[in-house]
Amino acid sequence: MAGDRPQSAPLDASLVRRSTSHAPESVRRGPQRFWRHRTADRARGAGRCLPPLARPSQQTSRGRSPAGCSDAFMDKMMTDDTDEITFTDFDLDLIEGAAEDSASSDDELAKLPRILRYGLLASRGVNSVYQRLAADIEESCPGLPLAAAWLDMPNADTGSRLAAELDHRSVVEDKSELRGLADCIRLTSLMLPRDKALIEDHRRVARALLAALRKLDHDSPLRLAAEAEAVTYGWAALPVCANDVTRTFQTPAATAAAALGAQMAKYRIEDVTAKLMAHAARERVERTKSDRAVAPEKDARADDAPAPNGQVVVAQIDSAEVSRHKLKDIMAPLSKVINIALPLVAMPPLSEVRRALLAEFPYAALVVDFVLADLVGRPTVRLNPLLLSGEPGSGKTRFAERMFHHLGVSCWRTDATAADGSAFGGTDRRWSTAQVCHPMLAIARAGHGNPGILIDEIDKAAIGRDYGRLFDRLLAFLESETARQYPDPALQTTLDLRHVSYVATANHTHTLPSPLRDRFRQIEFPKPAAEDLEALLPAVIADILRDRGLDRRWMIPFTTAEKQAIARHWHGGSVRRLRRVVEVVMREHDAWAARN
Repeated sequence: MAGDRPQSAPLDASLVRRSTSHAPESVRRGPQRFWRHRTADRARGAGRCLPPLARPSQQTSRGRSPAGCSDAFMDKMMTDDTDEITFTDFDLDLIEGAAEDSASSDDELAKLPRILRYGLLASRGVNSVYQRLAADIEESCPGLPLAAAWLDMPNADTGSRLAAELDHRSVVEDKSELRGLADCIRLTSLMLPRDKALIEDHRRVARALLAALRKLDHDSPLRLAAEAEAVTYGWAALPVCANDVTRTFQTPAATAAAALGAQMAKYRIEDVTAKLMAHAARERVERTKSDRAVAPEKDARADDAPAPNGQVVVAQIDSAEVSRHKLKDIMAPLSKVINIALPLVAMPPLSEVRRALLAEFPYAALVVDFVLADLVGRPTVRLNPLLLSGEPGSGKTRFAERMFHHLGVSCWRTDATAADGSAFGGTDRRWSTAQVCHPMLAIARAGHGNPGILIDEIDKAAIGRDYGRLFDRLLAFLESETARQYPDPALQTTLDLRHVSYVATANHTHTLPSPLRDRFRQIEFPKPAAEDLEALLPAVIADILRDRGLDRRWMIPFTTAEKQAIARHWHGGSVRRLRRVVEVVMREHDAWAARN
């Protein structure tokens, strides 16, 4: 503790700034734990010696004279060069802090207001932030005993006492800069605002940060200004949102403020990113149009003629381009859909589709009517993007698959938990793993131009940007304007994908980016109730038999006792659980039939 240290004359920060050696920065683990490691690295406290500094006649690193130093310190500094000077731990801390500040004097942080500068240093976990701040205090208010106590153990308790003393001296000595230093002490010492007694200290720091942010120079680097903004507004929101960042009690408030401030801009960043990607896609489409407009007429092909009604030409590629060696492997599965007018599946009678879906999903009548209403009046099958949300096991995925089946179109299923944006949107031709986008693969497998694509568990898609986010790549497919001229990176031509239907399922939608949610028609998928068992049972049995490759006509119907056994173990809710119960009863049913 500070009281155990040898006393020394107060240091003048203008002198100690001339030291060029300073400790390397390490990852901050909280002030108390860091300080235990730092103290262990000391060469046994007061016994440590440093070589003498430069003569006071020389100029300091910031061009200031050492005038104003105490006589005791000047006597210490004027010893012979062959002698050694003994310093206390507090002296060493001030020397290191001043050296750090001096070494960083030309850094971009030096242009920021003081409290923003210390806010960024603290949020980044720079260990020397305490020593730098102590050197600033020593320069403005030398010989302050509470400064040594705080530097020995920087926490909310010692920080509050030091800040209160600085506030008092700012009034008595009429030094306004001491009040600013008090706010910096609070900023670097406070933990998460869970102590009501310290809430007012948090508010004061928030007001100081906001005032400094308003004075920020408009010429400041944008990255630095964004970091300062995140710390400022994150600190202001800490009293309400601290638990959204971390539940660890001893988390430094500055660190939590930076994390919270970054989260507060998350959806705005995603929105801007989505708009930029959509703008870039439109620009690529316009460039493609321009390139085609200036191309020689001899390159025109008969295949460029518009397809007849009920058909669509998804991709048009020059025959010379098709023969290229690099494109042959990519084109192999697409040979029957390139430069060919593909049929579009006509709309079946919607009344029959509705009857079939209600027979399998009697508890989802509202969903059935909501989905089919979008198809009324269309000559061919094409759904606007649809998002089915609901609790796990309610039957969302099976409903989408059966809906596409009854509409007569192929269903391509993508598991969002295992898919990334680069795979779904296609990979560039220059890579050895080049592949066309998934909608094009779905068309090639289906043999018609309007298949359905099911994106299962979209809320669990990866959010990392290393390989492109699925959320971002989907945007270009969900808008008819961009889907009709999608620039495929593997084929390096535009594809007409506007007839493809997209259905996504999710347990929770609040985690999805707002640009993505805006492009989907969303409806909540209900859970079946116990009274729906009689209607659900035939469909569940049919699914089990279909998976086993058996014909339903060979199965002996369940007895009343077996149905009652199922009802006792399933009281509504997850269809998956109902299927497991039915499978158990079915095994006993088949074993009984074999014995008899």
